Amino acid sequence: MMNPFPKGTLVLVRITAGDALFAAKSKIIYSQPNMGAGVVFLQIEPQSQTSLEGWLDGAEKDNQRQVG
Repeated sequence: MMNPFPKGTLVLVRITAGDALFAAKSKIIYSQPNMGAGVVFLQIEPQSQTSLEGWLDGAEKDNQRQVG
């Protein structure tokens, strides 16, 4: 993100992969022009939490396979 939102801005983060959706009400906690921004999730629905956990578990398994 070349011009991220300012610190303190409330945003809705939405991520999709295949049929899975993650959505969370979030807040920008740091912002660096030409670099990006950091967010904190303020409210996550249970089905979004399940999607996120599944993606993270899958990424961990992929990493373990690559490391060997």
